[in-house]
Amino acid sequence: MVSSQNSSSPLPERLEGDRISVLLPLPLSGPYDYRIADNSTLTPGEFIRVPLGRREAIGIVWGPGTGEVPDSKLRPIIGRLQAPCVPESVLKFIEWVARYTVHPLGAVLKMVMSVPAALEPPKPIIAYAVNETDVSIRLTPSRRRVLEAVQSLPPLPARDLAREAGVGVSVVKGLAEMGALKTVEIQPAITVDLPDGARPGPALSPAQSAAAEDLIAKTAAPDFSVTLLNGVPGSGKTEVYFEAVAEALKHGKQALVLLPEIALSAQWLERFRDRFGGAPAEWHSELTPATRRQTWRAIAEGKSRVVVGARSALFLPFPELGIIVIDEEHDGAFKQDDGVTYNARDMAVVRAQLTNIPVVLASATPSLETVVNVQRGRYGEHLLTDRHGNASLPDMKLIDMRAEKLPSTRWLSDPLIQAVEAAHQRGEQSLLFLNRRGYAPLTLCRTCGHRWQCPRCTAWLVEHRQGERLQCHHCDFSVKRPSQCPECEAEDTMAACGPGVERLAEEVKAAFPEIRFALASSDTLQGPRAAAELVRQIEERELDLIIGTQVIAKGYHFPMLTTVGVIDADLGLAGGDLRAAERTYQLLYQVAGRAGREDRPGQVLLQTYNPDHPVMQALVSGSRRQFLDTEISAREGTGMPPFGRLVALIVSGRDVQAVERVALNLRRSAPHGDGVTVLGPAPAAFALLRGRHRRRLLLKARRDTNVQKLVYQWLERVHVPQKVRVQVDVDPYSFL
Repeated sequence: MVSSQNSSSPLPERLEGDRISVLLPLPLSGPYDYRIADNSTLTPGEFIRVPLGRREAIGIVWGPGTGEVPDSKLRPIIGRLQAPCVPESVLKFIEWVARYTVHPLGAVLKMVMSVPAALEPPKPIIAYAVNETDVSIRLTPSRRRVLEAVQSLPPLPARDLAREAGVGVSVVKGLAEMGALKTVEIQPAITVDLPDGARPGPALSPAQSAAAEDLIAKTAAPDFSVTLLNGVPGSGKTEVYFEAVAEALKHGKQALVLLPEIALSAQWLERFRDRFGGAPAEWHSELTPATRRQTWRAIAEGKSRVVVGARSALFLPFPELGIIVIDEEHDGAFKQDDGVTYNARDMAVVRAQLTNIPVVLASATPSLETVVNVQRGRYGEHLLTDRHGNASLPDMKLIDMRAEKLPSTRWLSDPLIQAVEAAHQRGEQSLLFLNRRGYAPLTLCRTCGHRWQCPRCTAWLVEHRQGERLQCHHCDFSVKRPSQCPECEAEDTMAACGPGVERLAEEVKAAFPEIRFALASSDTLQGPRAAAELVRQIEERELDLIIGTQVIAKGYHFPMLTTVGVIDADLGLAGGDLRAAERTYQLLYQVAGRAGREDRPGQVLLQTYNPDHPVMQALVSGSRRQFLDTEISAREGTGMPPFGRLVALIVSGRDVQAVERVALNLRRSAPHGDGVTVLGPAPAAFALLRGRHRRRLLLKARRDTNVQKLVYQWLERVHVPQKVRVQVDVDPYSFL
């Protein structure tokens, strides 16, 4: 067995002969050659079992062997697996993603083969049926009921048969031991909901109808296209793309909808059931192993027709995919920074093009990249400028915190307190938004100034009063909240600096003793069930106030929520991130969109220490177009994305000297030329993360530069020892 180092396009035809190349879900540079039996034929995409060293591995048939490997070194395949083939479009997608992201083919394949247990058929179930052979036994009433029941029933498991006969399981098993019943193996049925595409949807506005008709036509064609649904919060974007999903179902196609946060799915799933009369398959990290196995298999076999999931759902092996929808397409959660780094929004466009199907991007605050693609005519666009029904956009006001002069123990301004109180008196709900988890982002000693820092990350420990712990939100390291300073040994001198949502809750309790409130953050909404329960409490008016982070900022529709207060609107504007202003605008606009979504008017109060910042002025004036034009002009002038290319190289390891050596060698070997610049190495913003020291280099190039080729050549010139890792991030979104 020798690596063929061959990453050419896999062939669609069946393969004959004595050798094939097999791609394994490992971080290898290419497929391996294996021998197949004489006169055997295999198809690219088939799952097979092969020897790998002293163990066995599962891979997929990638293509013909190279012919460069001597027969004496070839090892034979072990056998086929009873699993559906990976479709040709997915094979092409694997290759495209690997080439674009500068990651090994096998690492991308691993995302497709994310549930190895699903590659084997489900284990058969032992069932019981009538044994036609005469057996002499003593018939008790219980035994008689079982034998009578089994005459008119198909083979059933012991528990089901016992329930039908009204006896205990031991009676069924006893009859089998005596030979009155025989055991048979049956395959468990995969039961899935089948959403009804012919079910009529709600009445749409003229603007919604025009957008829906266009998407229906594109889905029916079918042909590759990208369409932006650009609509204000509450304009009914979901109902519009549901019409396209329905059209795909009518044509016997599958549909994929990606959501950035699975916590957003509670209300979305309810709307889907109302529209289609059934539930979609879900795909996210909260699924049990058994559910993941069944879901993956049902999708690969074409039984699940609609899937809603997180970014990893993009790599599921749909055999009949007819449309992809990216909801909240601007959201940073679609970017994966660990393992294979990719942006699911961008890769969804690629998968749609390779499959020749439409993709829909939906957002109230489209990303700058998407806006520019619309301007260049690459993407279509539908504008939904009005909220559905009688709802109007909320009134937005700035609260200049420089003039409020609050004491150090207060975070709510008087105007915001008055607004929340007035909403409560009217029987309405309010949302206080602060994008900080825990009680306080920093804890220090008042005596010596010692700051509690994570020992494994360049990050302060966040205090969580509810659990009496200090925790790192990057590696999950935590310690019990100490009573003594480790530096000066002073007792009870810990001081919490800055507010988190837990600290804000204390102030709310003091300011509004009669108000019923709940916290909504990733600490309290751990999974879809918790999110669904919070949604129920809000919808049924069991809560008057929600204190939340960004998990509650988008996607939700609460009819009685009319007042939104943002505690630290400037959070996120600091630092050198080129997308800081864009992200802050998007987040605050989305938060504001929770207010006044039905016939009651909404109001949004933004507490800021920088009211003249362009982001704040754009929000209160409603001049989103002007803000985007300013951002586009600034990016274009500096050659930054989407008008230029960026690639980050992150060098990491536990030995800081080894990391430094590799980083410096990369700098010495860096590519150069017209329009190509390499910056660094420099310590990453988190120079220590999960115990690994980190250095960053950044390649900046013109838009027409083949940065992947440059990076491949760059990495070939530098030796990287095993204890050091170099991660490539094409089109980086995070600079941490």
